[in-house]
This record gives sequence, C-alpha cells and structure tokens, in this order.
Amino acid sequence: MFRNVFATRRGIIAVGAVIGILAPILQKLGNPGNMGICVACFERDIAGALGFHRADAVQYMRPEIIGFVIGSFIAAYIFKEFHARGGSAPFVRFILGIFAMTGALVFLGCPWRAVLRLAGGDFNGAFGILGLISGIWIGTLFFKSGYNLGRSHKSHSSADWLLPLMMAGFLALMLIFPQVKDQPQSGILFYSMKGPGAMHAEIFISLGIGLTVGFLAQRSRFCTMGAFRDLILFRQIHLFSGVISLLVAACVTNLILGQFKPGFEGQPVAHTQHIWNFAGMMLAGLAFALAGGCPGRQLFMAGEGDGDAAVFVWGMIVGAAFAHNFGLASSPKGIGSYGMPAVIIGLAVCVFIGFTMREKQ
Repeated sequence: MFRNVFATRRGIIAVGAVIGILAPILQKLGNPGNMGICVACFERDIAGALGFHRADAVQYMRPEIIGFVIGSFIAAYIFKEFHARGGSAPFVRFILGIFAMTGALVFLGCPWRAVLRLAGGDFNGAFGILGLISGIWIGTLFFKSGYNLGRSHKSHSSADWLLPLMMAGFLALMLIFPQVKDQPQSGILFYSMKGPGAMHAEIFISLGIGLTVGFLAQRSRFCTMGAFRDLILFRQIHLFSGVISLLVAACVTNLILGQFKPGFEGQPVAHTQHIWNFAGMMLAGLAFALAGGCPGRQLFMAGEGDGDAAVFVWGMIVGAAFAHNFGLASSPKGIGSYGMPAVIIGLAVCVFIGFTMREKQ
C-alpha cells in the first residue's frame, strides 16, 4: 500500500498540496517573493555560485536542488526503482536544456514558479502558464507525427550515481565554504550580497524541504509538463489534479501568511512585458515537451538513474550561464538586450529538432 499510495489520484493531489504549502513557507523563511521553489531560478543561482556567470545578484548554492536529486535517489533505492540508463540523444537533450533555461529566464521562472506566481497574486504568471501550455501543445503535434529521441539503454549503475554524488559534493562545498558576512566569495563559491541570490531560508531547512519534495515527487511522478501533455493528448487529469492542488494550496497558504498581493505591477522578480512572458514560456514548454519532462521532473529522473535527464539538467545550468553572460535573461526592468532574438532562435531550433527527429510512420 505504501509503495503505491502516492501514485493514486489522492496521492498526487496530496503531493501537489504539500509542494503548494512548503513553497510559500520557504518564501516566508527567506526565499525570494513568489519563488519559494523555482527549479530554473535555483539552477541559475547554482551556476552563479560556481562562477559560471557574472550576475552578482543571483549567486547561491541552492540546497533545494540538491535535496530534489538526493531525495529522489533515496526514494528510488528504497523502492528498487533506481535503473541506470542513458544514451537517448544526450547532446540533443543538452541543447534542449539550454533553450529551456533561456525561455524560463526570459519569463523569470519555471513551470512551478509560474503557478506559484499566480498563487501569490502575480497575474503576469498567467501569461507564462498560457505560453507553457502553447509550447507543450506544439510538442504534442510532434508526438503525433512520430517524434522520438530514441530508446535509452541500460547503463552501469556507477555512471548514474554521478549526479547525486555531484550534488552531495555541492552540499559539502557549502559546509566547507559557508557564506561569510559582507564577502561575495568564500573559498571557491560565490554568494550574492543583494538581490534574489541573497534571499534564502536557513540551509538545513531548505535541504530538508528539498529532500521531502524529491522523495514525494519521485514516488508520485509529479510533473507539470506531463500534466498538460496528458490533458491535451489523452484527456487524462491524473497529473493535472496535482498541479491544481499545488495552485490552490499555495494560494491559501499565501493568504494565511499575508503574502498574497494581487496585480501586475511591482511583483517580486517579475516584469510586465506580456508578449515575452508568453513567448519565453512557450519556448520553455516546447523544450520540456521534446525532452520528456519539466525541470523538476528531470531532476527527479536524474536521481533515479536517468543519465539523459542528468544531461538535460546540466544543459539548463549551462543555459543559465549563457543567459546571464550574453544579456538574454530578464530582470524586473524587462527582458534582456538579446532576449527577443534568443527566444526566436530557440523556437526555431526546437521546431527543427521536432521535425527532423520523427520516426517514419
């Protein structure tokens, strides 16, 4: 019974509610506004902590991401679902990860944050959600016409331990080189002194919540991209019910904590250029669909032995470095100097991948 409970309809609703409650609590405890949990933003912060980009406002080794991978890894091993595999067009997945992050940082958030922004009263999030759905819908058209990145193959278990071990190494670096007051660099890690990167809950609280979410999400197969894909393709609402549960629980929790502030203007880490909010998440949604999972699901799959998902995760981290080093990422002032052409190029590349990687019927 315990092995299957989170995969039931009630189970996925419960998992969505847990995420929806924990994310605003993380915000209350110090994480950025409407960003209690954001996979794209947090992977961008990790890229900054490692010195991959020079945006000093977004540099922090986010324990939540570490917890997602390790929590999923623990769940997969306990329930004998760790299956080492890979080899399904890894470089294509790496490129998709780069453009998924590009689109997400034009919007300023991943699918989870789009929902959390709406739950916090940021109506700009609605344009991101509509863009996400549009991108996933385009992806379903490719699925119907035979799109396939090929089969993954069984791999050595040690090979797919590497990402969980790397995340454990990142945690060790945080403990060896902790943040020092008023110093932007501690040993080999970079820390923001201002901006979203400087806003974070206490390390072990963040890690504990990350481990909890990683464990539950691995058991339930929680995935925002999968929720909309299944709804569009098969009219199935199983995963979608979890997303709705997340939205409702987060909204109620924000109301209780006094964090619900409705409107378009003045929202935390957000801009009001609606066309590009929509287009950025359309690019991200298409990339997630073609890669087979939202950024959270990619972390959870990597934790359970999927080497291809690990490649996508690193594609997103490298994509964050590109986005900030080359003026692609947005800020509360608006989209970056080269955000518009980056979205257009990203859509063109994703459409090229979708058209050219179809099996003949």
